[in-house]
Amino acid sequence: MLLAVTLHNIPEGLAVGVVIASFIVAQKNGTPINQNAMLTLSIGMAIQNFPEGAIVSMPLKEEGLSKGRAFLYGFISGVVEPIAAVLAILVTVFVNMILPFVLAFAAGVMIYVVVEELIPEANHGDHSNLATIGLAVGFVLMMVLDIALG
Repeated sequence: MLLAVTLHNIPEGLAVGVVIASFIVAQKNGTPINQNAMLTLSIGMAIQNFPEGAIVSMPLKEEGLSKGRAFLYGFISGVVEPIAAVLAILVTVFVNMILPFVLAFAAGVMIYVVVEELIPEANHGDHSNLATIGLAVGFVLMMVLDIALG
């Protein structure tokens, strides 16, 4: 669970960083962008990290770790989010052309984590990767159909 939550927080941080970087770039270019949307996303991501930290810390405390060590592991699983956000801001402010690719990467990682780590039925049996591959193929097919028929 520690690994799943940590992996889950990286693309969240990237998404927040990209939104903040988009706001910064828009301000430099004189393009109006809603500051409230940026703040809402950032604050929402920060608030939802509290229960995610508890999801990591509470089972570790029940397994016999001290309160301090369980809190530390929960903190480490969440601290990757602001680090990823700062990295995304630094990269996207300097290279504006990669914004769509950073967003696509963040979305792809989140979809992968959900399918691979958070849907337990998808990981049972001898062919546990088929669910992930099937989701990826289905997603690509839907995108092709959306572009072709859209």
